[in-house]
Formats: sequence, C-alpha cells, structure tokens
Amino acid sequence: QVQLVESGGGLVQPGGSLRLSCAASGSIFSINAMGWYRQAPGKQRELVATITSGGSTNYADSVKGRFTISRDNAKNTVYLQMNSLKPEDTAVYYCNQDIRSRVIAWSRAYWGQGTQVTVSS
Repeated sequence: QVQLVESGGGLVQPGGSLRLSCAASGSIFSINAMGWYRQAPGKQRELVATITSGGSTNYADSVKGRFTISRDNAKNTVYLQMNSLKPEDTAVYYCNQDIRSRVIAWSRAYWGQGTQVTVSS
C-alpha cells in the first residue's frame, strides 16, 4: 500500500518561517501532481499550493510571494516553505499526492495525516 507521512509543523511567531515535508512510501509506480491544503477551525479545507510532475506551480492568492512549493521526485517528497507567516495561516496542513501504485492501473489521491501550524506571539 501507499502512505504519506508529514513533518515540520509547529508553533512560530508572526513573520517567522516553517518548512513542511511530505514523503510517500510503499508500492509506488509513479506520482503525478502534489499539493498542500489547509483547514482552519470552523472553516473548509482550502487549496494552498500545487505542483505538477513537470514542476509547474499554482498558489492560493493568500500565500503568493510568501510560500514556495517544491518536490524531490527521487525521494517521493513534496515540500512547502512558508515565510512571513501570519496568524491567519494557522491551520492543519495536509499534503496530497496523486499516485499510481504498482497494484492498480490508475492513479488516485492520497492524503497525509495532517500537521498543525500555529502562528502566534
């Protein structure tokens, strides 16, 4: 099977930085798009950033210029570098990877377990 493991969340002061990582493991044939989403208390999950297998990126307007998504295909890992963090960035962050496993012939979305990011003084 396939699983995603996230790391890198925590408590940071406004203006600070954090780097999230999400590594996929298991019976992986190929990985297409990767992305990060977040969900704040009482709100719906929202898209933060995505990156295609070719490296094209897309960002939510609220994080443009502050967050950077990247991927390491050799490690099946996606990263989210978050700079100039604001209190409104506080949320649980989830990674998502569109993975074709070696078991079935089509790809599907896999989710990480979520990691808490809290921006507060």
